[in-house]
Amino acid sequence: MALIKLQFRPGINRETTAYANEGGWLDGNLVRFRSGKPESIGGWSRYSRSAFLGTGRSLLPWSTLDGTALIGVGTNLKYYVLRGSSLYDITPIRETTAAGAVTFAAANGSTTLTVSDTAHGAVANDFVTFSGAVSLGGNVTATILNAEHQITSIVNDNSYTITLSVTANASDSGNGGALVVGAYQINTGLDTAVAGTGWGSGTWSRGEWNSGFATTTSFSQLRIWSQDNFGEDLVISVQDGGIYYWDTSLGLTARAVALEDLAGAQAAPTVAKTVLVSERDRHVIAFGCDTEATPGVQDPLTIRFSDQENAAEWRTLSTTTAGELRLSTGSGIVGAIQTKQQVIIFTDTSVHAMQYIGTPFTFGIQEVSSSTSIMSPNSMVAVGDFVFWMGKNEFYVYNGTVAQIPCDVKEYVFSGMNLNQSLKVYAGHCSSFSEAWWFYPSTDSTENDSYVVYNYEQRIWYYGTMPRTAYSDRTILSFPLAVSPDGYVYYQESGLNDGSVSPAVALTPYIESSVIDIGDGDQFMFATRIIPDLTFRNSTNEAPTATLTLKARNFPGDDFISSEANSVIKTASVPVEQFTDQVFIRMRGRSMSLRVESNQTNTSWRLGDPRLDVRTDGRR
Repeated sequence: MALIKLQFRPGINRETTAYANEGGWLDGNLVRFRSGKPESIGGWSRYSRSAFLGTGRSLLPWSTLDGTALIGVGTNLKYYVLRGSSLYDITPIRETTAAGAVTFAAANGSTTLTVSDTAHGAVANDFVTFSGAVSLGGNVTATILNAEHQITSIVNDNSYTITLSVTANASDSGNGGALVVGAYQINTGLDTAVAGTGWGSGTWSRGEWNSGFATTTSFSQLRIWSQDNFGEDLVISVQDGGIYYWDTSLGLTARAVALEDLAGAQAAPTVAKTVLVSERDRHVIAFGCDTEATPGVQDPLTIRFSDQENAAEWRTLSTTTAGELRLSTGSGIVGAIQTKQQVIIFTDTSVHAMQYIGTPFTFGIQEVSSSTSIMSPNSMVAVGDFVFWMGKNEFYVYNGTVAQIPCDVKEYVFSGMNLNQSLKVYAGHCSSFSEAWWFYPSTDSTENDSYVVYNYEQRIWYYGTMPRTAYSDRTILSFPLAVSPDGYVYYQESGLNDGSVSPAVALTPYIESSVIDIGDGDQFMFATRIIPDLTFRNSTNEAPTATLTLKARNFPGDDFISSEANSVIKTASVPVEQFTDQVFIRMRGRSMSLRVESNQTNTSWRLGDPRLDVRTDGRR
């Protein structure tokens, strides 16, 4: 018999058949490739102690001047700042009523309280905090009323309902008194995209070429935040909504305020699609915002930037570096991202490079592509001077010019995506492994539950399942961070287990090859032995185990006719890592495939070049 070295091409390929992909990998989950060899990925552990309200769709780690690490998280309901593992609600206040503008009406035997406030402007799920109220006379005390409440339903423009933690009785006949004040937080947004609202609504290429589209109010769209740090402070914006500023020096209990209400603010934009702060020259930049001449009227192609080092000054004067530009292609700006040298701006049909050029113009813009698409406002990721992004049916890279990235899993990803929820696609960078990640909702899900990875160093692709709605590479912290639909922020690549539950449970990574055969598959193989080549490096399990499965079949259209699964168990680490030396099998077929998997806690593995002991066994 002869030993065949099982060497497979790195990366997963789903663009062809398993038979045509001989010598490659066909499927996998929770694996990556290091130096061309597959290994299980790292686990995750909870960073935040408490769950936030809503679904998180933005994530920004930064640090204050004294080195305190902070993390901004925007959800469809609120905006939070994390310090350590504690959450602080900094959601801006939209309106505070005059004393006496709010009254209450309770119903005996009900937990529903009707609130009257003329032209309240609220929508269902909004939050309001009452103060100055007195007891209604029974179970509904002043302590119950003077707290934050979430609006349950809208009765009309002048009233709405909230749900109390107590049941009103017959004595609750008061109206709260004449000094009730209501502080309304900004309108909440949707956590599920609805067709016909916002950018991306309707079918792709709807209407005539370069035709415009109507932008609806921000609370009727999928809530998407953008944010960036301005020194130790924070600038945040709701897509197609307001722009806000949070001053760290005011403390973690202070709320963000509208940019136009900032002390000394002059001509600040009031609405935008996205914001960022240019790193090299320190301008706040608003994209798809209202113009200086027509405040409050959003122009989806207008770009405005503040005075240098001054987030409050936006007037275009000879004494400031503030200014305004407008793109000439596309229907509207979708998003923007910063590289080391430039800001790359995406419209629905084009890509532009914006660069600081100094006085008198401050910034210059150049169109670099007019025939691209982009999947969502967060589907791009910057790596140095490169930008990778997911388009409507392609992956792209910008490195001075725009090019499509050849993708071996393109059909698998785009045909398996819920395009109705494609605005949720979120890209991230894992610099430790030279990976660009995209999290997306699969066909059967309305929330991000899957991912695809491009390893730009090895130029290969792999994919898997993991529920994540936002992601950030490690910067000021030791590990990358990600937001899960369960309402927690997680350390990624932390430990070896799934820390979303307590106690943590095992990951279940696996990888499966396409078939191998002898010659052109005209001869049968008879396999009698596998010599494993695995390392369990970094495993903390005392006896880590992985399962190697060999499957045999006779024709490409057949099911596998037989398989044998065998465990490879680590037995020693010193002086040389030792594990199961050989596994004896009896299998016959025209072609065979290999699968490696594990389901133990505290276990990681890396596959090398196992050997298969085979001989030819006829041509029948």
